[in-house]
Amino acid sequence: MATVELTAENFDAVIGGADMALVDFWAAWCGPCRMFAPVFDRASQKHSDVVFGKVDTEAQPALAQAFGITSIPTLMIVRDKVILYAQPGALPEQALEELIEQARKVDMDEVRATISAETAKAGGQDSGAGAGG
Repeated sequence: MATVELTAENFDAVIGGADMALVDFWAAWCGPCRMFAPVFDRASQKHSDVVFGKVDTEAQPALAQAFGITSIPTLMIVRDKVILYAQPGALPEQALEELIEQARKVDMDEVRATISAETAKAGGQDSGAGAGG
């Protein structure tokens, strides 16, 4: 599966509809981004059940800002609408494969329970998140 170009207009639909997604925040002028691009592309070919998206931070500055991207490349992994991983740096192929496998093994029920507990512990603080669950 080829990577999807993500924009402010399609981000929620593409990533929100995916069981698991990897997002590469990059820019054309960034040397490490160019080195990581073929690694990311090969992984997208290998893992057809995962959505692979790229955000050009030059073309989509508001999207990069919304996720607090201050260094590129930054890789973000989202499962069931929860960000499991977001770190800057170009990963070697083996490290990316291991990261994908680790993300697959995460117990999302446990993650949601932890998030709910932390939200409840925060108490009356308005985090901007809606009630429900």
